[in-house]
This record gives sequence, structure tokens and C-alpha cells, in this order.
Amino acid sequence: MTGQSSGGFAVAGADPDEAERRIQQWAQGFAEKAQRYQEVQAQTEQLRLSASSPDGRIKVTVRADGSVTDLEFTDKIRSMPPNELAAQILSTMHRAQADIAGKVGETMAATLGDEDQQTRSMMLDNLRERFPEQPEDEVEEESSSKWDGPAEDDETPAPPAAPAAPTAPPAQPRRPRFEDEDDEFGPDFDPLRD
Repeated sequence: MTGQSSGGFAVAGADPDEAERRIQQWAQGFAEKAQRYQEVQAQTEQLRLSASSPDGRIKVTVRADGSVTDLEFTDKIRSMPPNELAAQILSTMHRAQADIAGKVGETMAATLGDEDQQTRSMMLDNLRERFPEQPEDEVEEESSSKWDGPAEDDETPAPPAAPAAPTAPPAQPRRPRFEDEDDEFGPDFDPLRD
């Protein structure tokens, strides 16, 4: 029986200098791997991905963690209804985020090569789940909910109304009183209702 195990570590009775040398190599390998992962982290933190809305009115830039770093508008957004503006901002942000996994994967491959495929796969799968890729031909869909106002096909703003004669300010609505006056919301309070 030799003094070596299949894992590369010496067993009892083997040359102590050889065992120490192998442990040093093993530790050095971990130190080098940690340094490569730190390089990947530093490079990933510097990544910025941008996308623009189809009409070019909105540009969103995100970090590799998905957070928005910059939001740019052209003057053309002034004619957009608020719900359409919000929908386009979110859609453009999602398009910017959609390539995060791809760019992080490229960074990892350039620095790590084929090392730690299982770890890399797990990390990239997590990013793909958080920031799914969007098909190239996906047309911007407006989301509809009870919060959306009426859709406007015409982008030109309506002309201002003629000035009205001065009138008294509108009366403030009275707050209904509830049985339990300590409860400021009342039994029918719904925080999601306008």
C-alpha cells in the first residue's frame, strides 16, 4: 500500500513534506479560485444594460442586480397619458433586465473558463428566473387593470377648455362618522379602492 490516497492527500506514515506540499497546493488553488470569483463580482458590479422604448421616448439603464441606474425621457413623453407612460417605463425596464443572465454568463465564462459549471448554472438559472428573456418580436402590450384610465389612441393633447367664470371653491366632502370613533378607517375601508 502506498502512502497516497486517491484524493491527493497523504495518509499516515507518508512523507510529511509531501503531505504539506499537497495541502499548500490545495490551499493555493482555493485562494486562486476565490480571487477569480472576486474578479467576476467586480466586473459584474460594473455591468450596465440599457434598453429604449420602441418609439425612443424612454431609455432605462439597469445594473446586473436589476436595479435601475438611469432613466431618460424625450420631450415626447409630455403627450403620453400617465398609464401609458408607466407601462412603457416598466416594459423598457424589463427589456433592459432581460439580458442580465446573458451578460453575467459571458463575464463568468471569460474569467472562470469551464470552472465550476454547476455553481455557474445555478447562479444563471436564478438570474433567468428573476429576469426572464423577452422574445425579440414581442410587441409592447399595455397591461390593463382597474387602475387604467381610458386608452387614448390620439397622442395630441386636447385643447385647453375655455376659461370659466369665477365660482366659489367646491365644498369639501364631509367625512362619514363611524360607530367606533377611534377607528379612523371604518368597517368598509378598502385601501385598494380609489
